[in-house]
Amino acid sequence: MLTRTGLRWLCLTALFIVAAWPPQQGRSLGITALNWAVDPSGSLPILPPQLGFGLSDDVQAVEIRDEMVRRYDELFTRDAVSRARLVLKVAEDPLPPVTERQLLLVMGVLAAFLALRGRAAR
Repeated sequence: MLTRTGLRWLCLTALFIVAAWPPQQGRSLGITALNWAVDPSGSLPILPPQLGFGLSDDVQAVEIRDEMVRRYDELFTRDAVSRARLVLKVAEDPLPPVTERQLLLVMGVLAAFLALRGRAAR
């Protein structure tokens, strides 16, 4: 039988593992929620990729990209909050999925061991 505190820690750890578990493709639930939380309306710009080979000769494509970069740079230099929002909008999982899954599994096993050990020590 677990103590109330041990059960709470175990539940919080399980919720964290579920939120951080990376899927086969894409971002984890936690990172996806973070991306949405900083820009729920989808109005923040993202830094566009460099123009591909041959597109740099297209004046209209260059002007469109330059306008997108200008808008991004204006927000990026405005203040620390805007800068953080722009960075977090495109944030991804910090580790490769395989490594992240292994670390989360170790964390879950360790949390269960500590919760059960805390009860056995009494």
